[in-house]
Amino acid sequence: MRTTVGIIGAGPAGLLLARLLHRAGIDSVVLEGRDRAYVEHRQRAGILEQGTVDVLRAAGAGERMDREGLRHDGIELRYDRKRHRVDFPALTGGRSVTVYAQTEVCKDLIALQLKEGGPLLFEAEALAVEGADTDAPSIRFRHEGREDVLECEYVVGCDGFWGVARKAIPTELTRVFERTYLYAWLGILADVPPSHDELVYARHDRGFALLSMRSPSVSRLYLQVPEGTDADSWADEEIWDELERRFETDDDWTLDRGPITQKSVTPMRSYVHEPMRHGRLFLAGDAAHIVPPTGAKGLNLAVGDVVTFARALSYQKDTGSAELLDRYSETCLRRIWQAERFSYDMTSLLHRAPGATPFEDRMQLARLERIAGSRAAETDLAEAYTGFPFD
Repeated sequence: MRTTVGIIGAGPAGLLLARLLHRAGIDSVVLEGRDRAYVEHRQRAGILEQGTVDVLRAAGAGERMDREGLRHDGIELRYDRKRHRVDFPALTGGRSVTVYAQTEVCKDLIALQLKEGGPLLFEAEALAVEGADTDAPSIRFRHEGREDVLECEYVVGCDGFWGVARKAIPTELTRVFERTYLYAWLGILADVPPSHDELVYARHDRGFALLSMRSPSVSRLYLQVPEGTDADSWADEEIWDELERRFETDDDWTLDRGPITQKSVTPMRSYVHEPMRHGRLFLAGDAAHIVPPTGAKGLNLAVGDVVTFARALSYQKDTGSAELLDRYSETCLRRIWQAERFSYDMTSLLHRAPGATPFEDRMQLARLERIAGSRAAETDLAEAYTGFPFD
C-alpha cells in the first residue's frame, strides 16, 4: 500500500486529520488497531473548546454536534460552601464550550471518512514506524492475519501514549517532562438529569468533585480518590453521599440521584515529549502529551496538533515550502505548554493533596477568592478554559 500520509490511530485526532487532509486534496490511510465498535464506544473527554467546535464545523463534521451538543457559557466554582459562576462570553468576547462526547465526535468522523475519505482500516495493528528519518517512511502493520507495509511520504502518530510512533524517535534526541499525582478520579455515569445546567468544580476539605453531563438525561460525575483506588470498592450510595458532601452550599441546591451505570478510575498525570517531530514522523495528541483532566484539554490539544499539521502540509503543497512543517513541533509546543500550565493550575487549585497543611488549604481558598473577586483573574481562567488559538 502507498499513500501520502499514513495515520496511526482512529481516535478523534487521527480521524479529524484524515478529514482535513481529504478536504485539502491530500490522500491518507488510517490504521486503527481496535475494531469500529470499540472506537465508537470508548468513554473519554466530553468538553469541546470554541476552536475545536469551529474546526469541526469547517470540516463538515458539525451537523449532529450543533443539533445534540450542549453549549455552555460558563462553569461554577464551589468552595467553602460558596458558589461563583464564571461567565465565558462576557469575559472572552463571546467564546464558549460545548459538551459533546468524544465517542460522538468519533462516530461522526468515521461516518464521513467511510463515505467520502480514504481507506480506514480497523483491526489493523501498527507494529513499527520504519525509516522516519528518510524521504520514504513506512508503517509495518498486521491486518486480517498477515503483515503488510504502508509506504508513505509522512507518518503521523495519533496512537496514544502506548503506541508505536513515539518509539521510532531515538531516545538520545528526546526530552521528557512529567509529573504524577497521588490522587485519581473516580468517575460515574448515572441515568439522571444533571443537577445543574453547567459544570460545577468543587473544592472541599474532603477532596475535589466535578459535576458534568453527557446529555440532558445522563450525568457524569467525579470524586477525587487516592491513587490506585478500585472503583468497585465504592458502593453506589457511598458515592452519592460523598458527592453530596463535597457539593454542599449554603443555599437550597440539591444533588439528584439516579442509577449508576458505569464506574471507572482515571489516574492523573502531566507529560510532554519533546520534540514532536523526527524526520517525516510527526506525533499528535496523547502520543506526545498528557494533561490531568481538570482543565478539559486533552482532546482539544490533539485537535490543535492535527490542525497545525494539516495547515503545514497544505502550505507545502501550495507553495513548495516546508517552513511550517519544520516548525511543527515548536508551534504545537507553545500551545501545549500553556494548556499544561492551565491544567496544573486548575488541578492544584481544586484538589487537596495528601498531607496538605492548613496553610495550603487557606492558599487554595485565597486563590479562589481572587478569581471570584478579580475580573482579570477570572478572565485568565475563562480564556484558558475556552481555548488557546490554533497557531
